[in-house]
Amino acid sequence: MLPMIENRSRIGMLFLYWRNVRIRVIIIGMRFRSLHTAMILASLPALVMANPYDGVYKQTANAECALVGVDGGALKIEDDIFYGVEVQCRMTSPIAITDMDATVYQMQCSGEGQTWTESAMLMPDAENAGLYMIWKGYAFRYDRCEEPDS
Repeated sequence: MLPMIENRSRIGMLFLYWRNVRIRVIIIGMRFRSLHTAMILASLPALVMANPYDGVYKQTANAECALVGVDGGALKIEDDIFYGVEVQCRMTSPIAITDMDATVYQMQCSGEGQTWTESAMLMPDAENAGLYMIWKGYAFRYDRCEEPDS
């Protein structure tokens, strides 16, 4: 049996954290009778605000999608973290470029014993089958790996 949460005033306040920002959610007219209900409500922003670039991408046309982070393998973006070849970057401070359906991120990277921060722009290709990733002086296009069950 789940623990009970009683809210007699029918006004509830819930604090969520998304991308290190505290979000206060005020819920009016609902009574929380269980922790389960509160947990479902707390998870809704994460479902709505998923990173549109999440996925696994081929480094080359014949890359092995199951091998992430190695030469000849794939790159991965998940939960605002970019996993590259022997590097991972936390994707922070997104700035949307609406006319291009692109986003500029501050990439807080670490790999091979070093840490650094750079800006990178991510943009889906015209068919939404791949990704453009533009770093200072470099532009890359990656095809999305197919889902394992397809």
